[in-house]
Amino acid sequence: MTDPDAVVVGSGPNGLVAACRLARSGLRVLVLETNPRRPGGALGSEEATLPGFVHDVGAAFFPFGTVSPAFRELDLERYGVEWLYGEIESCHPALDGSVAWISREPDARAAGFGSGRDGETFARLAEWHDSVAEDLMSGLLRPFPTLAPLLSLGLSGLWRVARIFLSSGRGLSQRLFESEAARRVLPALALHTDVAPSDRFGAGFGYLLSLSAATAGFPVPRGGARAITNALVTLLEAHGGRLRLGARVDRVIVKKGRAVAVKLADGEEIAARHAVLADTGAPALYLKLLDERHVPGRVRSKMRRFARGFGTFKVDWALSGPVPWSAEPARRSAVVHTGESLDDLDRFSAEVRAGQLPERPYLVIGQQSLFDDSRAPRNQHTLYAYSRVPSELPWDDARQVFADRIEQRIEELAPGFRGKIQGRAVWAPPDLEAQNANLVGGDIAGGSGAWNHQLVFRPVFPYFRYRTPVARLYLCSSYAHPGAGVHGMCGDNAALMALRDIG
Repeated sequence: MTDPDAVVVGSGPNGLVAACRLARSGLRVLVLETNPRRPGGALGSEEATLPGFVHDVGAAFFPFGTVSPAFRELDLERYGVEWLYGEIESCHPALDGSVAWISREPDARAAGFGSGRDGETFARLAEWHDSVAEDLMSGLLRPFPTLAPLLSLGLSGLWRVARIFLSSGRGLSQRLFESEAARRVLPALALHTDVAPSDRFGAGFGYLLSLSAATAGFPVPRGGARAITNALVTLLEAHGGRLRLGARVDRVIVKKGRAVAVKLADGEEIAARHAVLADTGAPALYLKLLDERHVPGRVRSKMRRFARGFGTFKVDWALSGPVPWSAEPARRSAVVHTGESLDDLDRFSAEVRAGQLPERPYLVIGQQSLFDDSRAPRNQHTLYAYSRVPSELPWDDARQVFADRIEQRIEELAPGFRGKIQGRAVWAPPDLEAQNANLVGGDIAGGSGAWNHQLVFRPVFPYFRYRTPVARLYLCSSYAHPGAGVHGMCGDNAALMALRDIG
């Protein structure tokens, strides 16, 4: 495609959603992707261990997959996405034999959530969340501030939401639940980002993931995360858009204060008649892709000190059979989280923040092949797990050490696990960054998830509504509001802003 109306830099889920939104509006859109082999960024699937075993390279289960306004409008199912569900959404076993689990089935919500009283409390909370979820998610995911959906909650609903989001994960869990099994659930889910149980105003993300699990579930697409990417590319091309692989953008060209083109690493220049949208890291956009004369000094200074989230350490396994969890509900769960207690999760977070390699890692474990038989050969299984780690460590020495600690952690909860391992692939923070330049230091969330890096501060004030200091240049990655998660809303919101400016 020559002389496109809009150029999108990067083909992660946000970049592709932005491109689809623009193409559906009648613009000629070109997406440029550095990777020469595949689009999707961290939204892809590969045979990382042994032939026939399909592993997701990044995101692996999708609590926003069926509720994201962007995905719902794009109708991904029409373009080939088939959502699959585990019998249980998230299971939280501990070495003392206690276990809590989340089900999206209303009749089962109270059955496994700690004590009987805790189960009833969680079931009532899930019922309330289900009644307000559409307005709440719209208010949280659309460009900030989006007041109309939140006002629809009424004063009592707004007060209830405010009390949750102004709490720490520890404070909210202790206020709601009596058993340690139940109390560790919401804070464990918050550690998908870099928010520890005792962090101020840290309850929101754990609440959203937990209650999304209980209402919308943790679905996965048949065939792997790449199915979502493939659907978005198909949709883009159906509306006249184009994707170009192996095209690394080195510079955004600015004339008279407006983005007019991009320059590739090989020197080629591609003009953009109306807009350039960057599905890149905010520091990469402001410090590398733009000449410093086009960026205010305060913004450049902020980007040099950009607050990143925890690093990520990921392991994939090819297994001869399912994981033999001691806790039976874990054998039926889409996701298993490890963490003995609130204190254990705080201890883990403190070790990471101190730059230490955790002794007993918190884990997010995905069991996609339990309910997607396309992931592994017959009667065999894949397993996916990640933990949070410091970004800067001597990983050449620590890589296998920490992978062994992860295996030992699972072995303690599932005796016999190691005997089922046929193959293993290990990804430390430098490996993830080499695979995807947006995952700097293994940060998978587009920056810190702490409260003071959200809303008007994401990524930097006053450029929190996708526009940048350069006219017709927009940030559409997870470094923009609403941030982490495969929901496509950063891209959709940025595209809508661009369309508004284009008129």
